[in-house]
Amino acid sequence: MPLSPLISRHIIPFALKLLHASLRISVTPDQIQLPGKGAIITFWHGKMITGWLLAQKLFPEKKIIAVISRSEDGNILAETLERLGFSLIRGSSSKGGDEVKRAMQQALEKENIIALTPDGPRGPANQYKFGMVRLASEKRYPLVFAEIHHTKKWKLKSWDQFEIPKPFSKINVKLHLIDLPEFNNETELQSYTKQLSIKLSHA
Repeated sequence: MPLSPLISRHIIPFALKLLHASLRISVTPDQIQLPGKGAIITFWHGKMITGWLLAQKLFPEKKIIAVISRSEDGNILAETLERLGFSLIRGSSSKGGDEVKRAMQQALEKENIIALTPDGPRGPANQYKFGMVRLASEKRYPLVFAEIHHTKKWKLKSWDQFEIPKPFSKINVKLHLIDLPEFNNETELQSYTKQLSIKLSHA
């Protein structure tokens, strides 16, 4: 049963802001120097409660654009993020992939920040999608991964082991600025992406 607009547009955004205000978030390094262009910031689907608002905190002077699927859950998330001040690109690698890629490219050319969960919306968990890595590599856009550790949390029994940080708890974030190579073929791209995913999932 879909959530009412009252919940997704008002109650959830208010609850998220209230929760984030109580958290003690430590970020290392405390800032990342990006070249004068757009960038892609990523975090695992299971850590998105911290990840979305972290993106705004890291780049307060930039326009943050969230890539959200067109699923029912995606609709709820889209309404929530829109109320929190995000712009949106709707779609995923499986639905509207080419359109999403073009929209991301246009946003990055305008020096905006793209925020997304690279293993969303349906997994596999902790696995980057090949298309996103290809786009960042071809256009030489900076790719940032936020490694998020909730010291105290509730963990759901979902495919992504979704985590909800407990109020007033500490969160440790380590930022990885990933220097992507140029790929000569699809085999190189897929091999690199799989190894990158393994490395970051165990970070």
